Amino acid sequence: MRRYGKHTDEDDIRVRPGRRGSRPRTRTRPKHEDAVAGFVLTVDRGRITTLVEGRTITAMKARELGRKGVVVGDRVAVVGDLTGEKDTLARIVRVEERVSTLRRTADDDDPHERVVVANADQLAIVTAVADPEPRPRLIDRCLVAAYDAGLEPLLVLTKADLAPAAPLLDAYAPLGIRTVAARHDEPVAAVRALLGGRITVFVGHSGVGKTTLVNALVPDRARATGHVNAITGRGRHTTTSALALPLPDGDGWVIDTPGVRSFGLHHVDPARVINAFPDLLPGTTGCPRACGHDEPDCALDAWVAAGHADPARLYSLRRLLASRERHEDD
Repeated sequence: MRRYGKHTDEDDIRVRPGRRGSRPRTRTRPKHEDAVAGFVLTVDRGRITTLVEGRTITAMKARELGRKGVVVGDRVAVVGDLTGEKDTLARIVRVEERVSTLRRTADDDDPHERVVVANADQLAIVTAVADPEPRPRLIDRCLVAAYDAGLEPLLVLTKADLAPAAPLLDAYAPLGIRTVAARHDEPVAAVRALLGGRITVFVGHSGVGKTTLVNALVPDRARATGHVNAITGRGRHTTTSALALPLPDGDGWVIDTPGVRSFGLHHVDPARVINAFPDLLPGTTGCPRACGHDEPDCALDAWVAAGHADPARLYSLRRLLASRERHEDD
């Protein structure tokens, strides 16, 4: 062990910089003017598959992004190795402003929001008419999330060859949303006709045939499909991460998401849901402050009684808002 005597000066001492703080801190961030635009296809354990100039590359989030998350559908700026070759890794240095953000929470009392998808403009809510039985509360919650995010909802009924679809379609007719029913033995042309020119995110609980439908829409990118447990009526999760897929003709995107068993709405402001009911919105001007639109002095009752809107529309609004207070299995 080296010892220093009384005649030692600073030139004799080697200063070993600490591992932390060895670089001077600066608020200046690189501009990355050479960054290339990309579109996030999927995110898995920190590795972000991104479409850049027609090539699929693997990237990771740059340190300067801090805690800002990157999700499927994000428009990003990428630098580094963009060849897409094996074992290459690029860096995402910027996430562009999102035009829409679909969020959910694990439960209604969980304040932590999870961003499902960014920049989608349509939410396809997939449910089976049988095997497993429909869960209207979950459908309602997905509708609330769609309205809150500014997405146009689309109700897709699968397995329509197993049971009549009419009762479920009638229940949602007052909302004026687009609906389509698909059968096992029929092509998906009716569904495909509603996806052109859009980024559509597909959600639904396990076993409803969501991923099977996506596989039919994008046959060259088939994903694993599962089955429904005959005892519990629940399906096995076959999609473990969201994945954006281009439609075969390039006219739009579909985003497959993992099956959900709950859709928490802790983050949703009821005031934003009313915006999806333009026929009822003017009637809220007479509502008391912070009206929940299901109270004795709510002005919407008088608005509907005066013939300004269909009573079924008010019922649908209140049913959706009430779904925030009830579990999907109720």
